[in-house]
Amino acid sequence: MRFFTPARSLRDVSALDLARWQFAITTLYHFLFVPVTIGLVWFVAAFQTAWHRTHDERWLRLTRFFGKLFLINFALGVVTGIVQEFQFGMNWSAYSKYVGDIFGAPLAMEGLAAFFLESTFLGLWIFGWDRLKPKVHLATIWIVAIGTTASAYFILAANSWMQHPVGYKLNPVTHRAEMTSIAQILTNSTLIRAFGHTIAAAALTGSMLVLGVAAWHLRKRPGDALFGVVARIALWATLVAAFSTVLLGHTQAQLMTKQQPMKMAAAEALYQTKTGAPFSLFDIGSWQRRPTKSLVSIAIPHGLSILADNSWNAKVQGINDIQAAYVAKYGPGDYRPIVGVDYWSFRIMSGLGFLALLIAAAGLWLARAPGRLERSGRYLRVAVWAIALPLAANLAGWIFTEMGRQPWVVQGLLLTKNAVSPTVGPWSVGLTLAGFTALYGVLAAVEGLLMIRAAQAGPEPEGTYPAPADGAPITLPALTY
Repeated sequence: MRFFTPARSLRDVSALDLARWQFAITTLYHFLFVPVTIGLVWFVAAFQTAWHRTHDERWLRLTRFFGKLFLINFALGVVTGIVQEFQFGMNWSAYSKYVGDIFGAPLAMEGLAAFFLESTFLGLWIFGWDRLKPKVHLATIWIVAIGTTASAYFILAANSWMQHPVGYKLNPVTHRAEMTSIAQILTNSTLIRAFGHTIAAAALTGSMLVLGVAAWHLRKRPGDALFGVVARIALWATLVAAFSTVLLGHTQAQLMTKQQPMKMAAAEALYQTKTGAPFSLFDIGSWQRRPTKSLVSIAIPHGLSILADNSWNAKVQGINDIQAAYVAKYGPGDYRPIVGVDYWSFRIMSGLGFLALLIAAAGLWLARAPGRLERSGRYLRVAVWAIALPLAANLAGWIFTEMGRQPWVVQGLLLTKNAVSPTVGPWSVGLTLAGFTALYGVLAAVEGLLMIRAAQAGPEPEGTYPAPADGAPITLPALTY
């Protein structure tokens, strides 16, 4: 992305600049809801399973309570996701024409096999409490959970192809990329690593949301046994999810080092190829969008080589050498991303992941003694605010993923500047960008208000629900908000 400078007025901004801003805003906004939805639905399914097996009313209360939070996020995620996909035909028609034969396949799978699957069974779950047998009703929420996860897989299949194209050929007549193997696209090594990391991050997001909600109620009512149980479940889930996110992110970064060396070199501010490359802790470069050297660097010797290839003296390619190699391979041009964006977004993502791990470990340490977690007002306050940590880490991760690939929209095949719609002018994109920004701002306020009100309201009082007869539907109203 370009940045405004005193010599660069609004009239000088191109449709490409505005289209990139619009796609970035709508995508990041959409991804605020996706990990919350994926992470929460597994909690809802687990709580309902516990209720089905034990007939303990507290699990039913938790199922319907967190089910409301899940539904609020699901609705906003669907709306913003649809708008996001419209942009492929509106602002990025050249891209759609070039890769539509490939990109359309996983998107169609997501829409037909996953989205309709989860939407259909979600409707059955919402309105089937008093119409379906308990086992059938329980199955619907598990199908929804599987559907939301499958949706993520197919979307990531499309994105991973942009990062590492496989299973295609270039048609010399139409100058388009054409699919040769859907199996290769759906088993792309980049996809496998990205999916694991993304789902672990979604589980972390859902776990910390559940933990934060439980912490809020424990601050108000320290003796609340129901949320004491929820907090301990969420702490273990957060610990496992945070550790998995960090570990899977590490393996994904190792693969990126081989497939997208420029992205990872920028993430480490490594300008020259080095054997036994150091891991950067803090770096300051010259005040340029794409500097060629560091002015101040604090690093751990050999650290990057160990992380990149599990070897003390592994060679890691630097930005300047990769740039020269790309010029020789692809022709004249600047193939470097904005180093500062890559460097700091990578560290924000990683740092917040480790912080979440520490918060979970500290909470479990407090929970060892009966009542100590519930009485720790300082920790509970931190846990409430920590809800924002995985959300911020997710956004930083996507900024790193997409900005680090620049100037390519499809790595090694299609430059971003050649992907924008040729007939869409700056005013058209600018007006829709302003409209989306205003609308999304209102939706964010509404969604935040609904979430806070629903979370603070808490579950229905004890004794609200009758005990179900074996195999018979339970008389409960539809789950709405």
